[in-house]
Amino acid sequence: MRIRAGFSISYDLTQPVPMLLCLSLHPSRERALLTPQQIVFDPAIPVSQYRDDFGNICHRIVAPPGTLTMSTQFDIEDDG
Repeated sequence: MRIRAGFSISYDLTQPVPMLLCLSLHPSRERALLTPQQIVFDPAIPVSQYRDDFGNICHRIVAPPGTLTMSTQFDIEDDG
């Protein structure tokens, strides 16, 4: 089964806010991806990526004041 998945999350901020984000697909499911998964930040900001002790892909950002939108869309295959 082909599944289209994704999200769009927006924050309205009055000051810079440090954030740790766990929004990526777990690496154990990467082989099932039919299209790449990439998180897009609008406006573009510096991002540091790391894996936590459970193997999750995490992103560290400092969200700037104003509106920040994070989004992705990808296709994945699953056998149910």
